[in-house]
Amino acid sequence: MNKPEMTDAGLSVSTTVVGVDETGATRELQLVGERALTIYVDKQEIVTLMTIGSHPEILTLGYLKNQGFFESLDEISVVQVDWQTESVAVVTQTESSDFTEQMSRRTVTTGCGQGTVFGRLMDKLQNIHLPQNTILQSTLYALLDSVKAHNEVYKKAGAVHGCALYTGDELEIFVEDVGRHNAVDAIAGYMWLNDISGDNKVFYTTGRLTSEMVIKVAQMGISTLLSRSGATQMGLDMAKMSGVTLISRSRGKHFMVLNGAENIEFDAQEV
Repeated sequence: MNKPEMTDAGLSVSTTVVGVDETGATRELQLVGERALTIYVDKQEIVTLMTIGSHPEILTLGYLKNQGFFESLDEISVVQVDWQTESVAVVTQTESSDFTEQMSRRTVTTGCGQGTVFGRLMDKLQNIHLPQNTILQSTLYALLDSVKAHNEVYKKAGAVHGCALYTGDELEIFVEDVGRHNAVDAIAGYMWLNDISGDNKVFYTTGRLTSEMVIKVAQMGISTLLSRSGATQMGLDMAKMSGVTLISRSRGKHFMVLNGAENIEFDAQEV
């Protein structure tokens, strides 16, 4: 697998501003940066994402992979981010891509900032058959304890969602962005770029377990998805269809398994 030529244009994710608190006193606080990033493939405009800009290259790759624009990384030769024009130019090996059909069918999702899924939602799951991996209750607790240390932007400025990829309770990558769909796409891009399989991986998100989130995780080949937040009915339906073990409201020593409870080994003695 050949990797594309890529820029390294990640931005600082927060800035310091001065506000006035409830006592009338001034104090400094951090605000998350938010930038528009328009993706062009062979000069064809695809979409504009709102992002904090910390991982623009892998965000672009993951977005295009998750939306079904490309199957192989070998199809892409260049990913070039230019913040002066707030754009990223993706150049393919043929430099003559045509995505008119894909872009003619899209669904605006419930993702923060109105995520967009190209094509038909159900079509994306038809050929996905995820392996059923067992995960220990104690591993879930260790993972939840570990993730607390990595919400760096949220701790400083709030206004972001975080997503993480784990092997057991070992963190592979943690990404924060203004929308959970951006964070999951960045991790998808990281996995694609580094040829990382979803086997025996666990995906954590701070956001809701919507249909979009389940579809993207299933496409990444990951069979265990958990969140500190709740789920939607369609998210649960998609989990049942694809075989994703869906775990919601995961905080401290508490969680709720909505699908795939048979894949959880309840080995912890205390709850």
